[in-house]
This record gives sequence, structure tokens and C-alpha cells, in this order.
Amino acid sequence: MTDLEMNPPEGNQAQRPATIRTYVAIGDSLTEGLDDLAPDGEYRGFADRLAEHLSASAPGFRYANLAVRGRRMSHIFGDQLEQTLGHRPDLVTVHAGGNDVLRPNTDLDDLAAQFEAGIRRLRDAGIRVVILSGHDTGWIPVLRVYRGRIAVFSMHLRAVADRTASDIVDLWSMGALNDPRAWSVDRLHFNAEGHRIVAARIAELLGDPMGPRETWSRPWDTPPERLPRILRRRENWRWAREHLVPWLSRRA
Repeated sequence: MTDLEMNPPEGNQAQRPATIRTYVAIGDSLTEGLDDLAPDGEYRGFADRLAEHLSASAPGFRYANLAVRGRRMSHIFGDQLEQTLGHRPDLVTVHAGGNDVLRPNTDLDDLAAQFEAGIRRLRDAGIRVVILSGHDTGWIPVLRVYRGRIAVFSMHLRAVADRTASDIVDLWSMGALNDPRAWSVDRLHFNAEGHRIVAARIAELLGDPMGPRETWSRPWDTPPERLPRILRRRENWRWAREHLVPWLSRRA
């Protein structure tokens, strides 16, 4: 049970102050927080980090992370959406579609239409929505073949944000996320640094920054280490054997 279920919001949407007092995150494994482990062994992620930051200036703050790894668009804008509407939050972050885009038979235009329908339901309920676009996979061997599909879908999301008057965080444009230091060893999920970067970017968009802009735009003082070609090749083969092949097998 989430703290939203323990402490249901009171009052109606029109009477709420501008301060964000209730936040719900929906999505898949990236929002769930995989590979960002807290000291207690639980997953943290950008949503938890953002909620912790927002709660500092909002007494009685309520938060629920409804994201579940592996979930596709139909699940996110199905059960997760219905639960979200029941909580009547001030803010919702949405990262959805990644598990659909990576399936070659998915029609991206239809997927974008499903996404927009879900966003409109949130906006019609008076909820502020922050959409997270897809990220650039150009730096990742093998996964770079999906780069075109991710780019097309991300452009759809920008259009949806414009048509629905939603906010959008363009992960594709964030150079720090093209740095291996922002990713876990599986290259599929952010590590703690990556989640911290994304949380800081959202917080700045909301007008409640976690620190200077460099917190998310230039988080490191040095460029990433570049291994010799032969070592990069060995590392890529090891990654493919230990992470990529099992991931593709699960999708198959």
C-alpha cells in the first residue's frame, strides 16, 4: 500500500495551491528505479529522488511510484493510469513506450495515439504532466539499431506534449546520458548517477532546482574514459554475452 492510499488527498482540484503536494510516477523499469539501490536494498530511482526533494518544501507531501518493470503502453495507460486518477495528484511523470518501441512489429503512429489518449485523460483531470522522451542509444553497440525508432517516437512525444500543454524532459538532448557513467553495467538502465541526473532535470523544469544547472548538464569534471579498441571489443562481447543475449531471449 502506498502512502497515497494511507493518506488520501482532500479537497477538489480547483482549490489546490500551486505547490506540488501529491506526486505519482508511472512507467516501466526506468521509473521503477532499477539499478539505483538504496542502502536498505530497495530500488530508488529518479522518481524517489524527485519526491524526496519536493517533499522538503511541502508538509504532508504524498507520493506513489506505480511503475513496474517490463510494462508496455497498454499496462501503463491501463491499470497504472486508473490508479493515478484515483489518487488525484498534482503532478504525474510519465515514461512509457520503451518496451513497445523495441519490438519491430509495433506501429509507432498507433503507439503515439495511445500515448496521447492517456496523457489527455491526465490533463483533463487537471493534473500537471511531465513526459520523459526516449534516450539516444547511439553510443551502445547493437542497441544503436533502434536509434531511428526511438527518435521517431520521441518526436511524437514532443508533439503530444505540445498538443496537450504538457511539460516534456527531452532525455535525447541530455548529453550527460550519453556517458557510460550514467548507466548500469547492463546498459539498459540508469545507475544511481543517471537517476540523479534525470531527477535534477525534472526538478529544474518544475522550478524547484536541486542545485546549479551543471548538476544535470555537466555532472562530471572529466571526459569518460576511452579504452583501447581491443579492450572495447572485449568489453562489448562480454556485455553482449552477459546482458544483451538474455535480454533478447526474454523478448523472444
